[in-house]
Amino acid sequence: MNRFFITTPIYYVNAKPHLGHAYTTIVADALARFHALCGEDVFFLTGTDEHGDKIAEAAAKAGQTPKEYADGISSLFSELWPALGLAPTRFIRTTDADHIAAVKRALQLVYDKGDIYFGEYGGHYCKGCERFLTEKELVDGLCPDHKVKPDYIAEKNYFFRMSKYQGQLLEHIKANPGFIRPRQYRSEVVSLLESGALDDLCISRPKSRLTWGVELPFDPNFVTYVWFDALINYLTAVGWPDAPDFPAWWDAAEHLVAKDILKPHAVFWPTMLLALGLPLYRRLNVHGYWLVRDTKMSKSLGNVVEPKELAARAGLSGLRYFFLREMVFGADANFTDEAFVGRFNADLANDLGNLANRTLAMAAKYFGSVVPADVAEDCADEELKQLAEAAVANFMTLFAAAQFSRALDALWELVRGLNKYVDAMAPWTLYKEGRTDRLATVMAGALGGLRKVAACLLPVMPEAAATLLVQLGQDAAGINLVDEAKGFAALPAGTALAATSNLFPRLDVPARDEVAPAPKTKAPKDSAKAKDKAPAVKPGPALEVDYEDFAKLDLRLGTVVSVAPVAGADRLYTVAVDIGEDAPRQVVAGLAEHFTPEELTGRQVTLVANLKPRKLRGVLSHGMILAVRHASGMALVTASASVAPGDRIS
Repeated sequence: MNRFFITTPIYYVNAKPHLGHAYTTIVADALARFHALCGEDVFFLTGTDEHGDKIAEAAAKAGQTPKEYADGISSLFSELWPALGLAPTRFIRTTDADHIAAVKRALQLVYDKGDIYFGEYGGHYCKGCERFLTEKELVDGLCPDHKVKPDYIAEKNYFFRMSKYQGQLLEHIKANPGFIRPRQYRSEVVSLLESGALDDLCISRPKSRLTWGVELPFDPNFVTYVWFDALINYLTAVGWPDAPDFPAWWDAAEHLVAKDILKPHAVFWPTMLLALGLPLYRRLNVHGYWLVRDTKMSKSLGNVVEPKELAARAGLSGLRYFFLREMVFGADANFTDEAFVGRFNADLANDLGNLANRTLAMAAKYFGSVVPADVAEDCADEELKQLAEAAVANFMTLFAAAQFSRALDALWELVRGLNKYVDAMAPWTLYKEGRTDRLATVMAGALGGLRKVAACLLPVMPEAAATLLVQLGQDAAGINLVDEAKGFAALPAGTALAATSNLFPRLDVPARDEVAPAPKTKAPKDSAKAKDKAPAVKPGPALEVDYEDFAKLDLRLGTVVSVAPVAGADRLYTVAVDIGEDAPRQVVAGLAEHFTPEELTGRQVTLVANLKPRKLRGVLSHGMILAVRHASGMALVTASASVAPGDRIS
């Protein structure tokens, strides 16, 4: 049996869990469920990181020992995950006895190999990062993440010969394009490794400055640097070094992290593994930040979103769906109440919820809540089956590639297609006309398609999907997604169905984000008449610019992969554009007056790809689609022939 080992970061216990922690863990849980539903043996790991300066400092302020403080915060994480429907295989803590033993074993092995040495170092130490920063990393003398001036510390410490493995790591990344995804983070790490010699890593702290940590096995006067300690947890959890099945699990290891800890996972960790003589993990999956009003969540800013509150409003299924659908994996995403409610109502309450309820209600009215036999097919039914097969296949491919938003959009092609199928086939008319055989086939097709959707949604929102399957007379325990992708199968005739479905009752839309109104200007009394009579005036030439200024624009051809209305905005679409990156670009475009989503999907467009991101109606836009207004409407700016997504205009 194939294996899949997925890990989250172990979360630092200097703050309570928030939306960002919940997102990472929910994504890991969804991947674990997906691979289990594909018939694989799965290990899902999460936990807490409990050593280091910040923990000792926070504990002192709270009047507790570091262990007492860590116990309290760690329990908030371990208790939250079941409340959010998450089921990790293990919740690990860096204070666990087996982990401490594994860290000491690793340190001793690397030391005995000659890759740890004693030396003196002076550098800029940031307490927030808990590491020394190089001059290149400082911005105006400040830590770029914490915006504070680091302390200059000169002391004797132990160092790991990380630089020794720079070339080997770079070669591995170049030879394995999927090692770090999405692609932009792979490029970032390659640039870092190619930019100059990699520094050796300080991996100890003297006990004269810090006692809260794992003691070095070869020198009791020092404790281990928090990152050298924390990263080892991925080995501990699957039994390194002695468990007989450790090699099989480690061969299937994938890490899931936010972009702020890319360097420790993409540079520190693989070089540590090389020093230990272990194979590198299979893949590093890197996601962006959840922003609130374009700002990273921060306790000090008071913009932290509590995941339990969202789950209480929309249910666990609504929360999970929003996370996976709204964020393009790898890019940042903005959280607003309006976006949350708008996505829930549009996709779940309107599209899926309405489809499930009216399909089951018609089956109850026309066939007594029993699946009818499929006896009178025509070409429309075959088209529905082909759509279902394509949607499920695309969903499977994209979800496995961590392109969750695109995967769900692909699945929603089937949801929307089923709604159109029901509308076009009009079962109510077939019933009135007495066309019972045709009515039976239509209902069988709609019910079979609905079952496909529910099966695919099991890793995304297991509770709601399992409930929908029960309403369809199915058992979630028997689902295998690999089999689901092989073809379309109607529900067995005679299967008992629920009479109705009310999985996703609509949410109330909160008041929109307050925006300062534009200043009003008094229009002349006859302005309307003047507008009617005024001749059309073509714009004159714009100001000249230098070629160097024009060259700053990154203009690329891309393909529209999905289009969705922006909640509360009549003229705006959220458009996902494939420009050759690992994930499509999210762009907000004022095209709704001139194009339907179906007319835009699949079209080639020209995108200004390096435009500074901007929030429009609570949705973050990463670029601009170019179009031309003309007398009869609007036209897209595109190439005269089909080109590859991402090709630049020059």
